Amino acid sequence: MYPMSYLQLPVIDLAAADRGPQSRALLHAQLHSAAHDVGFFQLTGHGVGGAETAALTGAMRAFFALPEADRLAVSHLNSPHFRGYTRTGDERTGGSRDWRDQLDIGAERPARIPGPGEPGYWWLEGPNQWPAALPALRTAALGWIDRLSGVAHKLLHELLAAIGAPPDFYDEIFADRPHLHLKLVRYPGSAGDGSEQGVGAHKDYGFLTLLHQDEIGGLQVQRGDGLFHEVPPIPGAFVVNLGELLEVATNGYLLATNHRVVSPAGATERYSVPFFYNPRLDARIAPVPFPHAADAPGVTADPANPLFAEYGRNELKGWLRAHPQVAARHHQDLLVPA
Repeated sequence: MYPMSYLQLPVIDLAAADRGPQSRALLHAQLHSAAHDVGFFQLTGHGVGGAETAALTGAMRAFFALPEADRLAVSHLNSPHFRGYTRTGDERTGGSRDWRDQLDIGAERPARIPGPGEPGYWWLEGPNQWPAALPALRTAALGWIDRLSGVAHKLLHELLAAIGAPPDFYDEIFADRPHLHLKLVRYPGSAGDGSEQGVGAHKDYGFLTLLHQDEIGGLQVQRGDGLFHEVPPIPGAFVVNLGELLEVATNGYLLATNHRVVSPAGATERYSVPFFYNPRLDARIAPVPFPHAADAPGVTADPANPLFAEYGRNELKGWLRAHPQVAARHHQDLLVPA
């Protein structure tokens, strides 16, 4: 039997940061434990209201209800920046197809095409693709990116303070052109071949992920027993997980944890919205000074998934693996090992 605590992730109230020293100290103790021991938690008290969430999820459902031709008009195959719509089964995790379709959206910026000698990761910066039939989606999605950026900024400050680090240590690498990314995701039920991989086991590339999931469930997190355990949805809460760069920054003291999604049964649809809070692509992640550094076990060693301190290299590695069709169409030169 696994511990009863595995039946739920830690639940953390971010609003406690504003309730005085005693409440903030308790918040820091909870954050420290969750980030060091689990790498995942549920976040309440974030201030994002039901109306804001309904505006985004309504626009998302309207997008997936569009005729396929309208969705394919903004196909990710059109974009060297990996933005746009990915059909069910066209993304890969761990070399196997993910049974979901999605719309990838980032901060709305002009294309940054790498010049001679510049890193290939600059291709990850560029414009989004928006469906002409659904203008409300642009407003809702970009508004969500702005709103959750504020939540993630506050959360990162509190997390660093929780481990005894300077809260503003990473402000500079987020201050100008942070790499913000949003996915609107639909899991359309089980694959016809019986595969249950909604998305395969993986860790996220960057700093923090804030996930809105619907009531269907299916997200699973690998816990200390090595098994994957369900994450029951909590209405109004974000599921938060730490990315690989926070593991790098703390030499493994904070955990980037494997997680996956199991496809819902039958024809049941599941919707989720992960938001990824990450620094500039060219940011180099300096080790954060904190009093528990001597207890850090070191960064996870996985020859199949090397971790880089330069954020853009970490991010590009993942995109080229996950979207082989886009990589083959636009980035043949980047597929050659350096």
